[in-house]
Amino acid sequence: MKTKQAKAPSHPFVTDVEELRRRARKHMEMGAVTDSYKADRKTVIRILNEVLATELVCVLRYKRHYYMATGIHAQAVAAEFLEHAKEEQGHADVAAERITQLGGEPDFNPEGLAMRSHSQYVEGQSLLDMVREDLVAERIAIESYNEIIKYLGDDDPTTRRAIEKILANEEEHADDMKKILDLLSKTERNASEPIK
Repeated sequence: MKTKQAKAPSHPFVTDVEELRRRARKHMEMGAVTDSYKADRKTVIRILNEVLATELVCVLRYKRHYYMATGIHAQAVAAEFLEHAKEEQGHADVAAERITQLGGEPDFNPEGLAMRSHSQYVEGQSLLDMVREDLVAERIAIESYNEIIKYLGDDDPTTRRAIEKILANEEEHADDMKKILDLLSKTERNASEPIK
């Protein structure tokens, strides 16, 4: 009985090493962007600056909520707000780093920050309002980042993977906010019921 031998691929795995070296030297000013990069860099940089703005607005909102939290559950919820603020700052740093890798400039200008952000900066008056607004913002980020991932596809796998990691964390944040919202809503309902 004959065993089938694996067929060799019709194209080599790696281009001629000399050709790789030539191409690497040809456009050194492009940094990490090589000839194999297929996405429209300007569009990706614009999108990443919107991600940066979204994350910075989230940092600011979570920080405000951290300092303004009051009530029976304030300490635990404030700790969650602070943790989320730190993670959102990490997301902003990832976006800014990728922008510079693509040859762009991260836009940290506070003027117009809210306009570039996909989520809004809503302060909220009560702890319950704050959690609701944070959940809404997380849901906006989730929808937005899913669209960005689809747009990037295989044209920019590095940016896509970075956004996928951020998205996974945003989904955790939304889950955290939903659990807190449920707890606060239940506590509020119980407090408003007459004592029998």
